[in-house]
Amino acid sequence: MPKNVFALVCLALLAFVACKEEKREKVEEANVVKAADLKPIEVKEFGYNLNQYYVVRDTVKAGDSFGEILQRNNLDYPQIYNIVEGAKDSFNIASLQVGKPYTLLCTKGDSLQVPKCFIYQPNSIDYVVVDFADSTLVKKGKKEVKLVEREATGIINGSLYQTLQEQGLSPIVAYKMSDVYAWTIDFFRIQKGDRFKVIFTEKYIDDSIYAGVDKIKAAYFEHKGEPIYSFRFETDSTKHIVDYFDENAKNLRRAFLKAPVQFSRISSRYNLKRRIAYYGNKIRPHKGTDFAAPVGTPILSTANGTVVESARRGGNGNYVKVKHNGTYSTQYLHMSKRKVNVGQYVKQGDVIGWVGMTGNTSGPHVCYRFWKNGRQVDPFKQDLPKAEPIGDSLKVKYLAHIEPIKARLDSLVFPSEETTNEEEFLTELNQKNAISSNKSN
Repeated sequence: MPKNVFALVCLALLAFVACKEEKREKVEEANVVKAADLKPIEVKEFGYNLNQYYVVRDTVKAGDSFGEILQRNNLDYPQIYNIVEGAKDSFNIASLQVGKPYTLLCTKGDSLQVPKCFIYQPNSIDYVVVDFADSTLVKKGKKEVKLVEREATGIINGSLYQTLQEQGLSPIVAYKMSDVYAWTIDFFRIQKGDRFKVIFTEKYIDDSIYAGVDKIKAAYFEHKGEPIYSFRFETDSTKHIVDYFDENAKNLRRAFLKAPVQFSRISSRYNLKRRIAYYGNKIRPHKGTDFAAPVGTPILSTANGTVVESARRGGNGNYVKVKHNGTYSTQYLHMSKRKVNVGQYVKQGDVIGWVGMTGNTSGPHVCYRFWKNGRQVDPFKQDLPKAEPIGDSLKVKYLAHIEPIKARLDSLVFPSEETTNEEEFLTELNQKNAISSNKSN
């Protein structure tokens, strides 16, 4: 190769390398500028930008106190005393519970990392902020909760609780459904083959953290072949009064609950001609209805009223008697412990004591006695008063409100129907395949 040609090639290569190097330097320089312009993503929680703090997260341990937690994190006693004094009117520092989470926001950039804020979470939604960066300030807040609607259907084989549990659903759904139908369905006597559909909401924090069941929006329960719809509806937006009504706007609520304990069974009915072998097969009337339940099961007042007796006496053991009005009174026997006192007003569903075995009893239960006009009667044979239906002015609005919800409930299929539909589809598919095969042959 001639020397002048070789020199030209070398110059061209040098120019190419220099050009690439210059481009690389410009790209690196641009990247440095872009990196400098980038700001860290703000992480906000409890109303604070956590990027500005060194964050300590922990849970309250056995023996921990508010002061010990702060001392363990580089605060001395005089500082802690001032914080406690500043917070005592707004926050009970003795209310910290073992296992509950707390967060400390500490100074960033020094070796001590001194706390400036203490945040306590008594549950997954609520929190209490004790900010002592300047003067002590106590604030209470709630995490943002997202409600997600879910649907479920089932056929009872054992109990409602068991059926829902088999589907991986919270048992709280069963308890909330029992509350909705407490006046219309005896959940101690639901039968195998009873069916249900339910639309309910669940709570989620930060879109992913499950925070429990919120409320039942609508339900359908088929008990002994009788369908009972229930729809949640607010009848007073000012007082936020909410109740459940059927498809005809009739209130599901009654003046009295079906039973004083949840998820139990009747072990002995009201029977004036009962004979007991232990007493020589003589007639000894049983004027109450016994509900068998484990010791410690809450006993509920079946209606609003005033406690007129709360004592321990003879065969009754620990008992409570509630007067509801001039016509009706109820009594609850054999409690392990009483919760209410004479003169106290109780509301329907309030806990008034707990199931026990005090007095004359062969096993844990509550004997439920029912008075009408001063005479003990069988509560299940009484034509008890019902709650008021929706007023005419709201009825049109209610019926319009439930129309799409009822259509949605009706479109839900029971597990057996899903199986039947699948079997019908497979049968039809096999028949079509057989016809196609015959044609080809």
